[in-house]
Amino acid sequence: MEKGHLESMSLKDCLLCPVSPPVKDTGDKITVVGVGAVGMACAFSILSQEVSSDVVLVDVMEDKVKGEVLDLQHGSLFLGNPKISGCKDYACTAGSKICVVTAGVRQKEGETRLDLVQRNTDVLKHIIPNLVKHSPDTILFIVSNPCDILTYVAWKLSGLPQYRVIGSGTNLDTSRFRFLMSQKLGLSSSSVHGWIIGEHGDSSYRYGLG
Repeated sequence: MEKGHLESMSLKDCLLCPVSPPVKDTGDKITVVGVGAVGMACAFSILSQEVSSDVVLVDVMEDKVKGEVLDLQHGSLFLGNPKISGCKDYACTAGSKICVVTAGVRQKEGETRLDLVQRNTDVLKHIIPNLVKHSPDTILFIVSNPCDILTYVAWKLSGLPQYRVIGSGTNLDTSRFRFLMSQKLGLSSSSVHGWIIGEHGDSSYRYGLG
């Protein structure tokens, strides 16, 4: 190799030979909208359980997104070196296989989940069309409260088929119920079976079997 050519190459180019071109799209991209406690718990669970190797965080608070992304990136060595990014612009969500929506206004003291309907509907009016615009083949997973109503709102706003708009429903309620029963019975929660059915809220119904 000529000396002039070697001098123009970077240290990385000199030491490493490419085996194959980098993959631009992993095909398992997941977007999480909202970087509050719930959103970050979702993102960390996705990464730690290796559900996806490409996670995007989105929030209107740009500095908050950058900070959360850096925290996850700095720990990516222990997560299988996934691609982790974040931004305020929904263009970075393009090609997402699943979009998890956790964003929304906080419940005030004395408010019920149902009191949040209009305020969080207004939030979804900005989020959902942008997600679908950049990822028309995505599946929407709604976590924001009131979950059941907002899942319906998201479906209407998205124009997607019903089976591609899913709410987290009473999964969390069921997990809590099984844990409480396990503590009462002195058993592992995985050995106790019970379900919370109905609305994710005050009108849910408990049905359990020890």
